[in-house]
Amino acid sequence: MKPVRLPASATSALPRWGLWALGLLYILPGLIGRDPWKNEDASSFGIAWTMAHGGLSDWLMPNIVGLPMPGESPLPYWIGAIFIKLFGWLLGDPLAGRLPAVGFFLVGSLSVWYATYLLGRRTEAQPLRLAFGGQPEPRDFGRTLADGAFLIYLGSLGLLLQSHEPTAKSLQVSLVAFSIYVAVRLFEARSLRSAALLGLSFGLLVLTRGWLLPLAMLCGLLTLALMREKAIARDMLLATVPVTLLVAALWFIVSWALLPGAPARFAIWETINLRQLSWPTWTALSYYFKYGIWFAWPAWPFAGWAVYAWRQQRSTLHIALPLAFFISLTIMLLLNPHPEEGILLPLLPPLVILAAFGLPTMKRGAINAVDWFSVMTLTACAAFIWLAWIAKESGWPAQIARNVYKLAPGFKPEFNLIALVIALLGSVFWILLVNWRLSRRPAVLWRAVVLSSGGVILCWLLLTTLWLPWINYSKSYAGVAAQIDEHLPVVKQCVDTNVGPAQRASFAYFGQIPFGEYGQPHCDFLLYQDNISVKSDDAIWREFKGNWKLLWTGRRPSDRDERFRLYQRVGN
Repeated sequence: MKPVRLPASATSALPRWGLWALGLLYILPGLIGRDPWKNEDASSFGIAWTMAHGGLSDWLMPNIVGLPMPGESPLPYWIGAIFIKLFGWLLGDPLAGRLPAVGFFLVGSLSVWYATYLLGRRTEAQPLRLAFGGQPEPRDFGRTLADGAFLIYLGSLGLLLQSHEPTAKSLQVSLVAFSIYVAVRLFEARSLRSAALLGLSFGLLVLTRGWLLPLAMLCGLLTLALMREKAIARDMLLATVPVTLLVAALWFIVSWALLPGAPARFAIWETINLRQLSWPTWTALSYYFKYGIWFAWPAWPFAGWAVYAWRQQRSTLHIALPLAFFISLTIMLLLNPHPEEGILLPLLPPLVILAAFGLPTMKRGAINAVDWFSVMTLTACAAFIWLAWIAKESGWPAQIARNVYKLAPGFKPEFNLIALVIALLGSVFWILLVNWRLSRRPAVLWRAVVLSSGGVILCWLLLTTLWLPWINYSKSYAGVAAQIDEHLPVVKQCVDTNVGPAQRASFAYFGQIPFGEYGQPHCDFLLYQDNISVKSDDAIWREFKGNWKLLWTGRRPSDRDERFRLYQRVGN
């Protein structure tokens, strides 16, 4: 027996303009008015920027001004480089390079919405018919579930920061969502066209972050197809696999034909992919549960309940298909000996779709518990953000103000009236939303997640309006690059270095520092990065032969460990 019994009044959908407004309010803050930030944001920009201002070899073999990045696939950086070329002159290269993040987010969110909608309007997913009628129409039920999935997607904590950076991870999660949508179309109406489109999606995933993830998804879908309809598995072998190989092979063939060093680079790329496979370890399992609990909030409680509530109909497509994706991706994660946040991201789209089908089966008490948890936690988080901002601007409370400036020594507050007005409007909207939800207690399905997504959007909005200058000061290398540039000759000379990808990208862009060829030290200047706790210079003399004179020492004010030193070669 189906676990869902609903009146038509429970399937009132959100207006389309409201969905678009929420999506834009989610994705736009945090893109404008900042530099590339430390680690992946800066390194991703560096690869795209190098492509945009480089030659064919830079487009085919990702690098950061000469530093090879052999583990990276090129697709996300091709997109970023194209945007830099098109809009860099108008918006500046960093902002132009971040614009693809908007497209990545739209592809992911729309794919989740439409996949849930198609699954939700299927006959086996419909609620039980009521004795006197009044049950919802299939299209209305599917649209309401899709709205709920969209809200859960917006409220996913693990997606928040990643979706605002144009990295390979953000494109990967969007392509996973798109693959689920195409798979729904394939299982609904078997066709070689859908199978080929699925192959295109898998091929693009190979060009985004390697072949392991699409291989895991392909195995999961083939297993599901063999259990449901063997003809679909045949179509996938005839169309999906060849198209996947063809799309991925284009990069390999062109590179091998035009670049002499391509075979060695691809050998490293393949080795890096293979290093992500091993026997299951306790480290991977503990990481999965330790970080997955908050990373996949609020999707996992609803998804878990959906699997339990629909246990008698677990073979239905709306449960079996997202579950097949989730299981195959989880197995891949547990086989990875080096777990990190990026391998958790692909789990979100199938979890979100499963969670949407848990919404109509949740008990009122459970929904109220989630609501109160969201209200209390996110309201407290927003209140603390406001309190800390007041302390930063006014000096009261004194202890909070001291802690703020201790984390970013030298920071000077910048009052921005427009940012303050936006933050105030967002906070008022949150109060009105909480009052509407708690006072009217609407019966619509998406009521259980509207506060979770609204609270996450509010906190992000406050951080990217009130706190953006402070965060940018703490995470940007622009200040350090300017100091290095001041100590170099007016006529730029090449600089040897051991700095990491993010630092190299930031220094090359902000300081126009002409780094020498990686691995072949020959320059008269040396920029050396190490830890401030290191007292001996022996490592420098071993790695970079010659006599060196120290010109400058510095670091980012917010980083107490990282240190940079600039040297000039003296003598022979």
